[in-house]
Order: sequence, then C-alpha cells, then structure tokens
Amino acid sequence: MTIERPATRPANPRFSSGPCAKPPTFDLAKLADAALGRSHRAAVGKDKLKAAIEGTREILGIPADYRIGIVPASDTGAVEMALWSLLGARKVEMLAWESFGAGWVTDVVKQLKIDAEVKTAEYGEIVDLASVDFKNDVVFTWNGTTSGVRVPNGDWIAADRQGLTICDATSAAFAMDLPWDKLDVTTFSWQKVLGGEAAHGMLILSPRAVERLESYTPAWPLPKIFRLTKGGKLIEGIFKGETINTPSMLAVEDYLFALDWARSVGGLRGLIARANANTKAIADFVELHGWIDFLAHDPATVSNTSVCLKFTDGRIADGAAFAKAVAKRLETEGVAFDIGAYRDAPAGLRIWCGGTVETSDIEAMLPWLEWAFQAEIEAQVQTA
Repeated sequence: MTIERPATRPANPRFSSGPCAKPPTFDLAKLADAALGRSHRAAVGKDKLKAAIEGTREILGIPADYRIGIVPASDTGAVEMALWSLLGARKVEMLAWESFGAGWVTDVVKQLKIDAEVKTAEYGEIVDLASVDFKNDVVFTWNGTTSGVRVPNGDWIAADRQGLTICDATSAAFAMDLPWDKLDVTTFSWQKVLGGEAAHGMLILSPRAVERLESYTPAWPLPKIFRLTKGGKLIEGIFKGETINTPSMLAVEDYLFALDWARSVGGLRGLIARANANTKAIADFVELHGWIDFLAHDPATVSNTSVCLKFTDGRIADGAAFAKAVAKRLETEGVAFDIGAYRDAPAGLRIWCGGTVETSDIEAMLPWLEWAFQAEIEAQVQTA
C-alpha cells in the first residue's frame, strides 16, 4: 500500500545540477548595483570584473602567482581554450568516467588528433589513478557531474610531474578541496556550486601552464576566443578583467553577490560543510532504504554536489521508465525539480547537494522520494 503523503515540503524544491539553486538569501533587488548600460571597459566595469577575479582567489585560496581569467562559453569554453592552446607539446593521457570527460576525449582524439592514451571507466566507477604517467599531460574532471563520481583527493597527482594537469572542476570548485600545487589548469563555471548565471567560465593557470603557453605554439589555428598569447607572451589583460568578449555585467553582479554570500557562510570551509551535510542526509536515507543506492561504487568517490542514485529494487521492470516516473511525480508535487539522471547516464536520479541548497530542504524532500517510489511500485503492480 502506498505510504501516506508527507506533510512537510521543501521551502525550495530546486535541486537541478545546473543551473543550480541560487543562494538562500538571493533577491533580484540585490543586483541593483550592476553596471548595466556601461562598458565593461569603463572603470566601473573593470573594477567589478577585477573584484570577481580577486574574490575567487580569496575564497578558493588560489596562490598569488596563479592567473585567473573570466572567459567565454562557460566551463566548456574554458576547457576548450586549455585543450586547444596547451596540448600537443607532449603525449596526453585522457581520463574519463562520465559524459563530460568523454567529450574532452572526443575533442583531443578526433578533433585535435593528438597522440593520446585514453583511460575510461563505466558510470559509477573511476579509472585506475595509480596508473597515470605524469610524464604526459593529463586531462580529467575532478567531479563527474553526470556520474556522481569524484577523485577522492589529489594524492595520486605527482608533485614532480613533467606534464601539465588540466582539470575540469566545474562541479567541484567551492565544494571540494582542490590542491592548487597539483593543478596546472583548472576550470569551472558560475552556475554550479555558487548558483550563478550561465555563459561565463573561469580559467585558472599555474606558472607552469603560463610557461607552456609562452614556449609552445600549437600546429593548428586558434579562433580569437581561444587565444591566450600574443607575440609569444601571455595576454595579461585577460587575467585582470579585460575579457576577450563582452561579459554580462548583470551576471557579473550576480557572481559578486554569490561570493559575498559565500563569505557569510564561512568561505570555502563553510561551503564544503554545507555540501557535506546535504550529502550525509542522502547517505543516511540510502542506508535505511534497501531499494536505492549511490551510483558510485566506492564510498570514497561519492560526490558531495551532483549526487547520483540508482533504484535497486528487483520488482522494477523498466529502470529508465520507473526513474522518470518517480522524478515526474516529485516535480508535479512541487517538491523536487529537475532531478532525473543525465540523459547519457544510467537510469536513476541526480540530486544537487552544493552549498546553496539547504539541508532542511533535502531532509523535507526525502520522505517524498519514498512516497513517490512506493506509489510507482504500486502502480507497476496494478498494471502488470
């Protein structure tokens, strides 16, 4: 019999993995100081872009000698800039265990046609990190947004590496510890952990990455939005807020608001604690219910942002249809929006647990998940 409908609903049912929930204190009125109708090259625009860069450095603890740039086309644009501008100087190892990592493999192997060793793992698994050869350049995602599988730490990255590490950290930045001394290129986008707006990417370069840019010229032509050097020297303006193309000053203001909110909850440590608390609430639920589990096989690799779940009940005949029906019930009830698994991932659910989500909302949503599961099981039995 279907369990009773829960009495409590989440105050905010937005659990999408991107764009993600805005910070709890968000209000459009708080963006009133945006430099709308002003040039991003005017003093007011430059000051705000510089504040976005330096606020990022402050909260993430990025070393002073690392460059931080705001670039076009979200995290995708930032990763593509790195791949097209830096790779080709030596062999590359491509590590992929979900769809976005697989996309970078396609770009490197099929588009750039670079000599690459490709190491992949199925959804829920992770590649053998101990086998990585750091004489090569290494490209990987820190957190598999579509699989809910992350690298457990940076211990596997060689301190004395010869190649560069290029890390897509889009759903990891502001929620996980990133060892900057192990990362030469790091990218992320505003619309993930801080709940910012889309279309802007962040590109972070170590001194080793800058050295590569200034000493190596790729064999292929680079479009304007990918060019990071001029005359063999880094275009320093990109890393001082002089963006390659025109940014949205409204989105910049929104990011500045998000950075201020991050400070108010204790900065990076506070953001990590919030994400961990959200994920723990789900882990406690999973432990008590035998019909659901994490997609990640190894607990050490379970993401604390894009938490991916699978249904394990043997009565489920069509996993994909069942998962979609559960997600639809929750959306119809207004208790959880956009939590279906990514289209290329195994059937299941994906619940965003980044720091902008309140743990109380996760806790209020989970009884509804149990209700939706039981309702779908009952419906399946009736139609069998």
